[in-house]
Amino acid sequence: MSTDTLLALLAYAFVTSITPGPNNLMLLTSGVNFGFTRTIPHMLGIGIGFVVLLMAVGLGLGAVLTAFPVLHTALKVAGGVYLLYLSWKIAMARSFDDGGEARTRPMTFLEAAAFQWVNPKAWVMAVTAMAVYSNPATPFLSILLIGLIFGVVNLPSVSTWAGFGMALRGFLSDPVRLKWFNIAMGILLAATLWPMLR
Repeated sequence: MSTDTLLALLAYAFVTSITPGPNNLMLLTSGVNFGFTRTIPHMLGIGIGFVVLLMAVGLGLGAVLTAFPVLHTALKVAGGVYLLYLSWKIAMARSFDDGGEARTRPMTFLEAAAFQWVNPKAWVMAVTAMAVYSNPATPFLSILLIGLIFGVVNLPSVSTWAGFGMALRGFLSDPVRLKWFNIAMGILLAATLWPMLR
């Protein structure tokens, strides 16, 4: 991979990892409601889950979905339904959870990793990265390099959102502010479905 291509891949990984999307909106909300430390498994699940998805796409899963459009449609529907469910849960959250007896909890590592498989933005990122940056002359090596780049760039990027959420905890300690914040985050999360519906 040339230096120019590597720099372009780094820029692509950073921009797609740091910009708003379902993962980052959920991490912002989790940082507010559960704090940074309790959100770490969620962050790690996103990072590792996305790299696994990315590698699977590079190794042929994207071609399988192209060959069988019904599987692609099923993934989109499952992802949309699950995203709406998460949006509803976020919008209905009404108080901080500091680790005591509570009805809500942060997303676990496995839940966050599994979510990547139904996350529309993750699929677009993975398919685009493999289509644009993989090298047909050295396919396996370029797939590994793309996975490594995303693994290194993604975790600090998504952690920024959880950190920002943590920083907002003081301002949102007022129950009314927290209620409206969670409603707004639920609506924004549901709105991330819009590109998939067009």
